Amino acid sequence: MNKLYIFFFGVLLLAGCQKDNSDKSIEIWLTTLDKKSLLEKRDLQISSKEDFSPDATISIDPSKTYQEIDGFGYTLTGGSALHLNKMSAAARADLLQELFGTGSDEIGISYLRLSIGASDLDETPFSYNDLPEGKTDEDLENFSLANDTVNLIPVLKEIIKIAPDIKILGSPWSPPVWMKDNVDTRGGSLKEEYYPVYANYFVKYIESMKKEGITIDAITIQNEPLHPGNNPSLLMKADAQKEFIKNHLGPTFKENNIKTKIILYDHNADRPDYPISILNDPEAAKYVDGSAFHLYGGKIDALTEVHNAHPDKNLYFTEQWVGAPGDFAKEMEWHIENLIIGATRNWSRTVLEWNLVADENQKPHTDRGGCKNCLGALTISGDSIIREPAYYIIAQASKFVRPGSVRIASNEVQEINNVSFKTPQGDVILIVQNKSKEKKSLKLEMEENSYQLQIPGKAVATLKL
Repeated sequence: MNKLYIFFFGVLLLAGCQKDNSDKSIEIWLTTLDKKSLLEKRDLQISSKEDFSPDATISIDPSKTYQEIDGFGYTLTGGSALHLNKMSAAARADLLQELFGTGSDEIGISYLRLSIGASDLDETPFSYNDLPEGKTDEDLENFSLANDTVNLIPVLKEIIKIAPDIKILGSPWSPPVWMKDNVDTRGGSLKEEYYPVYANYFVKYIESMKKEGITIDAITIQNEPLHPGNNPSLLMKADAQKEFIKNHLGPTFKENNIKTKIILYDHNADRPDYPISILNDPEAAKYVDGSAFHLYGGKIDALTEVHNAHPDKNLYFTEQWVGAPGDFAKEMEWHIENLIIGATRNWSRTVLEWNLVADENQKPHTDRGGCKNCLGALTISGDSIIREPAYYIIAQASKFVRPGSVRIASNEVQEINNVSFKTPQGDVILIVQNKSKEKKSLKLEMEENSYQLQIPGKAVATLKL
């Protein structure tokens, strides 16, 4: 049988099938590190060329499955919501549709992280129960989402109209200062006497957001619990987090019929012992859905170490920043390799970049430890928008690997990173990264079909097979 070959513009991709399925369509979306192509869909044309010699073979096995995917996205910080809310209504509506819609020119963000109270990318620190110095409120009578109703909640409501099934994760940077031993938004630890009150604080947050029409699918106990240098922040060692979950938060959620998932840790991959030590306690673990990671330290395969220790628990990748001004080639290559491909190959159900939006000066941020050079996925000034590296990093996956997709098996190839998924609609998605400066010829094998392709040097391609 003569093979059918399909070419991109003569420079990128060709494919051949071992059986007669010439009506089989293949969609390819390309990003090159020189920015000549940015999530560009390439047109195909048929050729009879047969002089193809692959450098390597990637074999995809849809019958071998791993974790389900919850989504790809960002943290919608208070600062992000501030800039979005300052846009004109029409410009904001168009942008949110592009970000959260699933049409041909939209990128389908499917997961958001929020700060419970302020993060360091708000203008100033705040909690939902701030009191005059020396005052306490153990019954949480003064609990209020008032700060979030100015920008965050209105923007979220617009997003939910576009993407009603979007999953939302809440993460606190600090409890109210009257619960802390240093009575400061920065650093310190949660006083044990306030563990029951703080558990109820989470319940109040979830229930108050629900009244606003916002479902909190999951919470982490503390953003970066081993880094008390941000403003706001909190030091919470593993034993303290275990005690809080085991004897306070878990039982309080159960008592109040809260279905929101409890996720551990939410910090760097250099300390897999932190979540493992908590999950080793069955009385704590019974309340826990899984563990969350960042990658400012350690290696991404630490997630597999946690998976192997507790394969019944889920894994999430919840934060990675891009530093301003943003080296596109460097950031795209590292984040695709370590997060889009690396985190999902190591059992993560999510990949979240850090802040969705900042302005041209990377503002707002808090004093005494707020991030001064966190580049947003978007830089917004008024209605002017610049799409930064993190926009394309996430879009390379979010547009195609929809929630409910399942990672499937594909072999690893030197200099050609890859990961594959099967979508709920039955499509197979392959994300391929060529780290070499030279173009590479590949053969893809899947079931009885084979596809042949050439991918340019220093490029990322998403294929829909």
